[in-house]
Parts: sequence; structure tokens; C-alpha cells
Amino acid sequence: MSTNTVLDRFRLDGKVAIVTGASSGLGVAFGKALAEAGADLVLAARRADRLENTRALIEERGRRALTVTADVTQPDDAQAVVDAALAEFGRVDVLVNNAGKGTAVPATRETPEEFREVIDINLNGSYWMAQACGRVMKPGSSIINVASVVALTSGRLPQAAYSASKAGLTGLTRDLAVQWTGRKGIRVNALAPGFFPSEMSDQFPEGYIESQLPRVPAGRPGDPEELAAAVVFLASPAAAYVTGATLVVDGGLTVS
Repeated sequence: MSTNTVLDRFRLDGKVAIVTGASSGLGVAFGKALAEAGADLVLAARRADRLENTRALIEERGRRALTVTADVTQPDDAQAVVDAALAEFGRVDVLVNNAGKGTAVPATRETPEEFREVIDINLNGSYWMAQACGRVMKPGSSIINVASVVALTSGRLPQAAYSASKAGLTGLTRDLAVQWTGRKGIRVNALAPGFFPSEMSDQFPEGYIESQLPRVPAGRPGDPEELAAAVVFLASPAAAYVTGATLVVDGGLTVS
């Protein structure tokens, strides 16, 4: 008879997780949580100096961490992240597609370059990373795409590019889950966070999040550790029968 408990199903001992956008904000919280669950980390972002801070936090938790400077909009960079993970750790078990960019530009004034940049980072970059990981991941692996509640409802800011990119990411999640779960044993899910403090939210107009809290039944913004716990769940064997789903973590915003 198995001696494992339900809490053992949330462990990631011996696993290797890639987190993109790991130089700040939610990416740091995700890396710390995955390390606390037992995973070693590959931390990818464009800002190499800030990645070193994240690596120190992972190592404080007794896990190994590799930093890779990468721009996920470049397929060659995405492949280089995976190649570095294989060279250092010999495997890739979890991908958290967290790298992203948000803008708030009125649709009649948004330039083609501004629109394409958001799509390129949020949607295309996630695809290049998933594609590179999907080629080498073994059965039992997990891909987590960080979408947003604006894929499902309005954030009440002019965010055409951001909303489109995140809605596209949920569609990509469903398709990859259908392609890969049965054939490769790779689960693919998305997270749809509501209002969380992050480097991106720091760019919102002053008082914006506070103005939106009446829409949130929980009455407050989320704590990054609450979202990180959801990442650990989707990454772990606890979510072995969850694929193609978009897990909404928004304090009730989308149902109010």
C-alpha cells in the first residue's frame, strides 16, 4: 500500500522547471514557489543582472538555478533556453510561460509596431517556448501559460493588443493540450490572474487597481504567493488529470 499522502502529490522533487520573465514580479514568485516544492530552476529573461537576484533566492531555498539571457520573441533564443536546461540538468519537466508585456493605448492611436510587439511577446513568445520544450519533454511534464482575466472580461482600460494576446494564449493552450496530452503525455494549461501587484501593474494609471476593487468579490488584489501556489498545483502530479484548462485566479472578478 502506498505511503504517499495527498501533499506528496504537490512535490516537484527531481524536476526541472523553466520560468520565463523570471527577472522580476510574478516570475520571481513562481521561481521561489517551484523551488520550495523541490524543483531546480532555469530562469530566463532579457535582464541578466536582475536574473542573478532571482537565482540567489532559489539557492537560498536549497535548489539549483541556471540563468539564461533570452528574448522569447526570437525562436533561436527560446531553443537556446531549452538547450541550456538540457546541458545543465538533462531534462525539462515544467515550463511557465510568464514573460509578457502590457500596454494601455486607445485603439485609434495604437501603432502597428505597438500592437505587434505585445502579440510577439505574449503570444508568439509563449509558442516558441512551448514548441522548444514540447520537443524534449517526457510524459508527465507540464506547460503553464500565464494569460489574464482580460482574455475573459474587460479590464476597463484600452488594451486591445494585451486582451487579444491573452485570449490567443488561452486558445493556444487548448490546442496544444489536444495535440500533446494524449500523444506525448504533456499537460498544457493556462492561468488567468486578476489584479496582482507586478512590474506590469506598476505602469497602470495611479489608483486604477483600487478603482476596480468594487468589481472583485474578495475585495482586494491578489497576493503573488496565491498565484504561485496555483502554478505549483498545475505543475505537479496533483493536477495529473487537468489539461486544456484555464484556471482563473481573480478573487471572483469574472463571476461578479
